[in-house]
Formats: sequence, C-alpha cells, structure tokens
Amino acid sequence: MPLTLTEDQQMIRDSADGFFRTEAPVSEHRRLRDSHDADGFSRATWAKIAEMGFAGVLVPEAHGGADMGHVAAGIILEAIGKNLSAAPMLSTAILGATALKHGTPEQQAKYLPLIAQGAHLLALAADEAARHKPAHVATTATPSGNGFKLNGVKGFVIDGHVADTLIVAARTGGDTGDKAGITLFLVNPKADGVTIARRSMVDSRGAARVTLTDVQVDGADVLGTAGEGYAILERVLDAGRACLAAEMLGVSGESFGRTVDYLKQREQFGQKIGSFQALQHRAAHLFCEIELARSVTLKALQALDAGEDGAATFVSLAKAKAGEVAILATNESVQMHGGIGMTDDFDIGFFMKRARSAQETFGDSAFHSDRLARTLGY
Repeated sequence: MPLTLTEDQQMIRDSADGFFRTEAPVSEHRRLRDSHDADGFSRATWAKIAEMGFAGVLVPEAHGGADMGHVAAGIILEAIGKNLSAAPMLSTAILGATALKHGTPEQQAKYLPLIAQGAHLLALAADEAARHKPAHVATTATPSGNGFKLNGVKGFVIDGHVADTLIVAARTGGDTGDKAGITLFLVNPKADGVTIARRSMVDSRGAARVTLTDVQVDGADVLGTAGEGYAILERVLDAGRACLAAEMLGVSGESFGRTVDYLKQREQFGQKIGSFQALQHRAAHLFCEIELARSVTLKALQALDAGEDGAATFVSLAKAKAGEVAILATNESVQMHGGIGMTDDFDIGFFMKRARSAQETFGDSAFHSDRLARTLGY
C-alpha cells in the first residue's frame, strides 16, 4: 500500500485542519488553561466535533458512526496536534470505541451510538506503575454474587475526571505482571467505592487517579472474555499509540512551520536570521526527521486498518519515532526562537509541553524501542 493519502483522506485532512484551526485553536487552549476549566475542554466544541462525524471515526456505520478507519483517525489527531485542541478524542473516540468493538452486541448497541453522538465519554483505566507497563495490573476482581468486586488504584487515567464510563483492567487470575488473568470491566464512575481525583498534567490536559474500593460490578459488565483481556487491551492501546504518534506529528509539523516563519522575520546583525547557514542546516535536518515520522506513522495506521499481523511492530516504530521527533522539533523550535521562546506569552512553549506529555503516554521511545526489539527477536 503506498504511503500516500487517498483523495477521500485528503478531504478529511482539509476538513479537520479547517475545523480545529477555527473552533479549537491554540488561543482556546490558552483560555482553558488560564481559566482552570473544570473539564479541561469545551463541551460545546466537543458537540461540534461529533456533528462533524469525528467522534464516530472508528464507530461502525451500523451503530451510527462514520467508520472511516485508523488513517482518518490519525488525520484528525494530527489536526488536533497542530492546534493543541483539547477534546476527549483519544480517550473516547479512539480508546473507548476500539474497546467496545470487542464487547457483546448489547454493550455495543448501548455505547457505540452514544460515542458517535458525542453524548458519552469513556476513559481507559489501565496504568498503575510509575511508567507504562500494561501487564502490571495489581487491581483485583474477586467473585461476588453474580459479578465481581474491584479493588485497586489506577494512577493515570486520561479524561478519567469527566468519564461517564470507565474501562478498568483488573486481575481475575495470575500474578502482577502476568498477561494472563487480566479482565476488562465497564464501570460506572459514580458507583459506590469509586473515588476520582483530577490531576492536571504539564500540558494542562486532564487526567485522574482512580481508586476502587469494593466496587461491585455485574457479570454483564465484563468486556470480552474473563481472564483474556490483555489481548483486547493491547489492541486498544495500539490504536491509541498510533493516533498519539499522529498527534505528535501535528505538534512537530506546526512547531517547525512556526519556527521557519520566525526565521524569515527575525533580524539580527542587519539580516534575517533565516539566512544563517547553521540555522538552515538545523531546519533541513528537522524537516527530514518529520517526514520520516510521517511515513512510519501512516504505515502504522494503514496496518491497523488492514488488520496486519505485524501491525503492533509498526505501531511501536511509529510511537518511538514520532516521540523522538516531537522532542527534537519542540526543542529546536524553542531554541531557534531565542529568549522569547521561553516566555509564556509566546505559544511555542505549549507545543513543547504537549510533546513531553504525549511522548510519555502509553509508552515512551525507550518502551517502544524495547517492545520492537522483543517483537523482532532481539
């Protein structure tokens, strides 16, 4: 499959770029941060995102979604990255929708149409360790009545503070670190025993610490097969990782574009600093790195759409490369802006903060380099 967008995908790109540039620009990100918004995003904007069909990008048409696929989802996330748009796209439209595809017909009929409508928010409650370790699940699910009781703590739940439903990874068997014995549950965050504490990240995005104390769930709340949830969890995470790579691509590309514009305007010693060969070399190197990240990210998204057996390999390659490039791009952008790049009055610093946060989410470059090496047999 060629590493190019189809005509339809180019139309989605143009639509997404125009929408987020108009409805959720960087200035809106600044407003949300400065106002200490309780949600961390605009619900009115989220409703418009749903009207555009973006919230249902991965939801099957049979359940009211657009079913445009992972490449389209990545295109939308790249536009979000360009504008630092705050919205529950990743947590709900990507992670939530992917997880529910593995649910029962009843679960799909209940949740998927609401996701497409932008009327129900979900959050994946999986990570417990200080760093991303998807198999490190110590939260327990012990049999109780016709269901289970959940006990444990999830330290990093993206959009957990606004979720209408939590997707909780808990252990019905095995030991902490085992892939076997993990089960996914749909949990009402307002149920007895659920405590949610919001955490504001360095990029001002919202996350939560979720504590579960004897939370009763029914057997009907199990997502997939009990004890076999790790395979589903990895598919959900890979969809999120690939889309995060696309978002970081947007962060990198916008940082690069803003920096090149600045180099063309800023004068020093009587001439535009963009004429300095050293800065030209740095800009050229950054351009090449962004294009490499673009190619591998598109390949990862295509592999997910095609259901390729080796999709996880491309996802880890994309997440690792896009993360490294996002750090490089934002570092170079701040440095080439000079002293003004370090000030809060200038927007370029926001891109650096988002790059740091996204790079760490669901595995940093070191995690995915290791995962890639293990997959390839090293």
